[in-house]
Amino acid sequence: MENLFSLFIRSVFVDNMVFAYFLGMCSYLAISKNVKTAFGLGVAVIFVMLITVPVNFLINKYLLAKGGLTWLSPALEGVDLGFLSFIMFIAVIAAIVQLVEMVVERYSPALYSSLGIFLPLIAVNCAIMGGSLFMQEREYQSLAEATTFAVGSGIGWCLAIVGIAAIREKLKYSQVPAPLKGLGIAFILTGLMGISFMCFLGIEL
Repeated sequence: MENLFSLFIRSVFVDNMVFAYFLGMCSYLAISKNVKTAFGLGVAVIFVMLITVPVNFLINKYLLAKGGLTWLSPALEGVDLGFLSFIMFIAVIAAIVQLVEMVVERYSPALYSSLGIFLPLIAVNCAIMGGSLFMQEREYQSLAEATTFAVGSGIGWCLAIVGIAAIREKLKYSQVPAPLKGLGIAFILTGLMGISFMCFLGIEL
């Protein structure tokens, strides 16, 4: 349990998808103009992460990894289908994103309209794909570890986009120099927030 808690805290703060790896920046910068919309997208990302990373963990462990097919037959012990990882991971992500899009359109038309093209673009959000690839690279040993990492990474990304959105809303009432308005000041703020998150590197987990 202590190991899972450490993994969760590290995924949210230390290995934050935005501030540590700069993944998912396209939707992070485009949608972070309004807190409500940013939070809606953040929740969608958490949900997609929560489903796709554990599913991809099981696919990787029991189908793609070398020796993963031994549950079918001991003769398949040497089979390594790791080269199919990208295709399989993307297929799972695309399917889950399609499901999320249909649910949001059905139950929250206003949010669906606000997110626009960026909702289906979650399918190509590199933070989502990065979650599955990090899971594979770090060789998590259990479904609980993969799920904890997925939830932590999703919450970390949501925290980042809601934080920048809150600041950008306040900036509407500030006198930002003309050359820095829009994406210019957003990039500067992202850099400053990334530096502030570096303080979590000192946490002993």
